Amino acid sequence: MAASAPTVGCAALHRATRYPGWRPLLCEHHRVEPRTAFVLGGGGRLGAVEVGMLQALTASAIHPDIVLGTSIGAVNGAAFCADPTPGGLATLEEVWLEVESEGVFGGGVLERMRHMARSRTSIQSADALEGLLHRSLPQSFSELAVEFACVAACIESAHETWFDDGPLVDAVLASCAVPGLLPAVRIGDRHYIDGGVVDSIPVRRALEAGATRVYVLQVGRIEEPLRPPRWPHEVAVVAFEVARRHSFNSTLASLPGDVEVHVLPTGSRPPRPTDWRQLRYSDFSDVAGGIRRAREATTAYLEMHAGGEAP
Repeated sequence: MAASAPTVGCAALHRATRYPGWRPLLCEHHRVEPRTAFVLGGGGRLGAVEVGMLQALTASAIHPDIVLGTSIGAVNGAAFCADPTPGGLATLEEVWLEVESEGVFGGGVLERMRHMARSRTSIQSADALEGLLHRSLPQSFSELAVEFACVAACIESAHETWFDDGPLVDAVLASCAVPGLLPAVRIGDRHYIDGGVVDSIPVRRALEAGATRVYVLQVGRIEEPLRPPRWPHEVAVVAFEVARRHSFNSTLASLPGDVEVHVLPTGSRPPRPTDWRQLRYSDFSDVAGGIRRAREATTAYLEMHAGGEAP
């Protein structure tokens, strides 16, 4: 649930705060220990690659003190924090393969049109995704084995909101509520939409939580050159991509010199101008291949940089 200003004290230093602009402090009785953060970005169906990255990190005995997720990264991050073991990741991979074979965003054009006529704000129902989350995740943040937080954008306050306690599925669903695709999620008396609107790859939040070593699990789109839109439906996608990449690159450029950051590779094909047709939200084909390529590429990266500084 959303919180008010944090209490400054020793116990608060090891919690991911949700107070805008707050940074970890040192008190005279306690010094913050170095922390490792996994940051899982958004990217819809492309988020399967994050499973391969998590598998490589776990196999390399790299374990997080905190995991931060946005949108599909919130789904993967919550599942990982529920069971941060090779077995847990194997189960998460099976969930992705289930989505590939059965789909979460089902229904034909007529069904989507009927839903949009009823809802007036989204073309898909969130029922299938919500059911999948209830089957795959614990019900509360308190049941997670690793500290976890996810972000959503609050409509009423026009600000990011971080969730790190209370009902887990509601928070993750809110972080995934892509505007226009899925309905906004009501929590309490407020409504929330996809966290990628305010923080698609929350590296800065990791620093605010006290992280000194950050592993960035991103889906690969930041590596692909953009091209001008050719059709009206591409305009919003291009604008969002410009905003998210600018925010991410600005954050990396402003990081303190003593923070170690690793942007993990996806193992994708060489960068090419983004083909907007490939961003179809319901196309979950080649999930297994994406996971495998990301696992292999991240394993090679970690072996290359073992014991060293981030490039």
